[in-house]
Amino acid sequence: MLMKLKSKKFCRGSFKFGNGGGNNVKGGDQKVVVGNTEIKWELRPGGMLVQRRETGSSVGEGTILVRVSTVSQCHDISIEATSTFGELKMILSLVTSLEPREQRLLFKGKEREDEEYLHMVGVRDKDKVLLLQDPAIKEMKKLRRLRSTNQQIPTACRTISV
Repeated sequence: MLMKLKSKKFCRGSFKFGNGGGNNVKGGDQKVVVGNTEIKWELRPGGMLVQRRETGSSVGEGTILVRVSTVSQCHDISIEATSTFGELKMILSLVTSLEPREQRLLFKGKEREDEEYLHMVGVRDKDKVLLLQDPAIKEMKKLRRLRSTNQQIPTACRTISV
């Protein structure tokens, strides 16, 4: 029994989308409306069709404004998008008088490490980062203050002799 195979040719010609193929992809751009949101597509030089990145304040380029919020204050910090969270902590130490090792930075609900880059985790212009003081270091400072003033640390139990 002989089988005949058909070969398909792939090319970078015009592609057709959606309802009846009304819109051709020319110049690498295509818009598709789904509900209330509009999805923009682009054709990369290798022929791959991908969702278009946001333009304007592009991720990883230039200086961004990061809004850092503490429990009682809010600071607007201008920093390079390619900086690390450790570098942001250094700038915040000048503003908040908390040393970098005392600071905990949270972005999108997760604590971020000093080595992580702002643009790699998705920090963009005017995004909010939460600054908290490390509770363990806060407690150690409190104990040092008590020891320096020679106050006794209250204990939960007492020794009773009969």
